[in-house]
Amino acid sequence: MNLILLGAPGAGKGTQAEVICAAKGIPAISTGNMLREAVKNGTESGLAAKKYMDAGELVPDEVVIGILKDRIAEPDCKGGFILDGFPRTVPQAEALEKMGVNIDKVIEIYVPDEKIAERLGGRRVCESCGNSYHVVYKPTKVEGVCDACGGRVVIRKDDEPATVLERLKVYHEKTAPLKDFYEKRGKLRTVVGQEEVAETSRLTLEAVNA
Repeated sequence: MNLILLGAPGAGKGTQAEVICAAKGIPAISTGNMLREAVKNGTESGLAAKKYMDAGELVPDEVVIGILKDRIAEPDCKGGFILDGFPRTVPQAEALEKMGVNIDKVIEIYVPDEKIAERLGGRRVCESCGNSYHVVYKPTKVEGVCDACGGRVVIRKDDEPATVLERLKVYHEKTAPLKDFYEKRGKLRTVVGQEEVAETSRLTLEAVNA
């Protein structure tokens, strides 16, 4: 089963990707993590992506698609995958179709903007392994230290308040039209994000299995 997770930055796509991944036994591919890995490793595409990410702008299609093509060709994607953070624009969705990638369902996690701003302000990420945390919803056992690898947990530049507002603006302008794109293809399912993460997860799995 090939799935796409849609939703504004901070809507909880990464968390729900983990839930689906565990339930279905398919890998969750976060383009954000893939891009950050490329930036960290100083690859050519990573350096190209960095200047856009630092400004809270979308990374150009050719950079993302190049990284993504390599990833979905790996053996663990043979039984399906979950895309989290791609496509972000209608041209990217069309490029995905041209690549011959069949998408079975598109799950949108909907959360209002004001809630997003509150969530992102508390989000933290491990510098070493990329694991995500939140000071309220998913704190680390030891403040500032990653539970998984012991790395340093920090606020990402793109989670700072001014950048969050810019990311939401970009999302509504560029990414929201994807809902119409996939709705016309009969693939869109919308899940309203709940206060309790477990409740959002239940609704998400219902949408996947429907």
